[in-house]
Amino acid sequence: MDTKLSLIIPIYNAEAFILDTLIRLTEWKQKITYSVQIILVNDGSNDSTESIVENYIKSKDSAIEIISYKLNQGKGYAVKTGMLAAIGKYRIFTDVDIPFGFEVFDTMLYYLDFKEFDVVVGDRTLPGSSYVTEIPLIRKVGSCIYFFIVGRFVAGGYFDTQCGIKGFSAIVANDLFSVSKINGFAFDVELLYISLKRNYDIKRIPVVLSCQEGSSVSMLSHGLLMFIDLYKIKWNQLKGKYIKRK
Repeated sequence: MDTKLSLIIPIYNAEAFILDTLIRLTEWKQKITYSVQIILVNDGSNDSTESIVENYIKSKDSAIEIISYKLNQGKGYAVKTGMLAAIGKYRIFTDVDIPFGFEVFDTMLYYLDFKEFDVVVGDRTLPGSSYVTEIPLIRKVGSCIYFFIVGRFVAGGYFDTQCGIKGFSAIVANDLFSVSKINGFAFDVELLYISLKRNYDIKRIPVVLSCQEGSSVSMLSHGLLMFIDLYKIKWNQLKGKYIKRK
């Protein structure tokens, strides 16, 4: 049977809640009617995350896969690793705490499969989006500034580039991730930038953010690096580094 969906989840130092996520993934997998491949990419965790996942796979759900490497490389690298290892006809990545729930996967598959969009992205600025838990003011302000700059100068008006859930057809995923260069949190911007340059059909959907336990983004420590990565994206484009591979 062909695998319909590959779900890619990057994980880093998630020992506090990874077991809960694994249990929820198993329960969800038992309810759906289509075939799914679940890949957790352990991005060099230095806590007990890897052993918790491996023990769970061994004792509870051997269908879940884990890819691990020793050094922390960044979320972009982890997602890329999982995407290029995936075998699903459609491929979605989300954060380790499944912050947008499970129903959104069916919505994304509807647009990827039946509506034949190339890329489907969550957008927290769309009508219908909501936050179940309150987001700190400094994060809101920082995000608004970043969204404006990205939307104005890089991503062609796509203001919420950082929403942590995006889906692709297999062909598009292999194309985008085979040429992507950004390993940090600005990898989302790079994916949309390349997609727009390729004229891929992109669908934005509203999302409900129910939790954000797994967020490892610091506005102070990661903010400058994200802006540097924006410059790198433009530079990579000028140098022809995003040319489609045959």
